[in-house]
Amino acid sequence: MITPRSALKFDLFADTCRKGKLDEVGDPLQVIARHIDFAQLAALADALIERSDGRKGGRPAYPTEVMVRILVLKRLYNLSDEQMEFQLLDRTSYQRFCLLQNARNVPDRNTIWRFGERIGVDGATALLHGVDAQLHSHGFMARGGQAIDATLVAAPVQRINKAERSELADGQQPAWSEARRRQKDVDATHTKKHGKGYFGYKLSVSVDHKHGFIRGVATGTASEHDGHHFEEVLDVNNTGKEVNADKAYPSAQRLAMLKTLGFKEGIQRKAQKNKPLSACQQRRNHRIAKRRAKVEHVFAGIRHMGGKFLRTIGQARASATMVLMAACYNLKRLASFLERGVDSFYKSKPSKTQVRVQAAN
Repeated sequence: MITPRSALKFDLFADTCRKGKLDEVGDPLQVIARHIDFAQLAALADALIERSDGRKGGRPAYPTEVMVRILVLKRLYNLSDEQMEFQLLDRTSYQRFCLLQNARNVPDRNTIWRFGERIGVDGATALLHGVDAQLHSHGFMARGGQAIDATLVAAPVQRINKAERSELADGQQPAWSEARRRQKDVDATHTKKHGKGYFGYKLSVSVDHKHGFIRGVATGTASEHDGHHFEEVLDVNNTGKEVNADKAYPSAQRLAMLKTLGFKEGIQRKAQKNKPLSACQQRRNHRIAKRRAKVEHVFAGIRHMGGKFLRTIGQARASATMVLMAACYNLKRLASFLERGVDSFYKSKPSKTQVRVQAAN
């Protein structure tokens, strides 16, 4: 009986062949690894957290750069600590990105969780600033004005009865066991938007019009008004003076503040009771909507990263996670720009004429 031929080929060097094929097809994580200086980000983390060198005994720590890469990978795909451990054991692309391709062991879920806890909000903010410094080093300054907006980030809904809510409102602690208390998020709040209920937190950002990077970040709870963090995220270093925002942001005090600071106010107007918008105001709102759409693109990008849902409990952890979302969005976009050869001034790959002009100058 003739054995049918098979396309399968078994080889002792199959792993090396697969890695070569992966590079040929294009590994998106290697695009990030090529263009982002993770050693610099690791140095920022080391400056904030004390790490044992193992000389006093105990298990030595994993390199900070490895842990920072794992933290970034978690946020890029919104993975739990358990899933992160599994994927590091299973996926070649994850192992290569985290410098673990030849390691016998990988950080387990508890190690990953502890590192995230030690990083905290301050560490996440430092990493965001570190990515921003790399943006500037490649010439991607904040240009062309900015758009400001806030988005809801959902958290697991808590089952808290009326009596427990009353106790929490009075500043008292309900009679929960320690284990149950750790699973209760008493910081997140409820809100309604377009008739739909939400529970969780709110992320406010400012995005530059030229390149679409996040330049300012603030976090709060879902019930806070969108305009609550306007001044906090306003980027005064943007070379463009136009500031765009939707109908949740106009106020006489805010408009006066922008005028005093020399900004060009581009905030949409909202109709009042018995005072509808004029045709001129409606056209103005439409023009502003086209400009402020830049920030909606950012929120869509974060959603594609799985970042519109939190796996954490408490506002401190939620804030750290949301700031890391912004940092990961920026570094992913920066790596994409550098890989495609996007010019920091023209925002696209320069034409032959632009290249000749640059060479002549």
